[in-house]
Amino acid sequence: GGHMAIVYTKFLEMLKERNISIYQLKTDKVIGTATIDKLRKNEGHIDTRSIDRICRYLNCQPGDILEYVPSETRN
Repeated sequence: GGHMAIVYTKFLEMLKERNISIYQLKTDKVIGTATIDKLRKNEGHIDTRSIDRICRYLNCQPGDILEYVPSETRN
């Protein structure tokens, strides 16, 4: 399958916790629509520049927004 071992569930949870909308990320030019779609579906490659901008915006570490999940533990 096209699913990556890197998942961004923590990123979406952090947005909810901090009450930041996806729309806000777009408006503040943090990340574009294509990147947002990838993050939500956990598909495709995210540029490190996008991760850099997210971390700066949320004042967090990459490990706070993404994690590596080996394929055996996913279905």
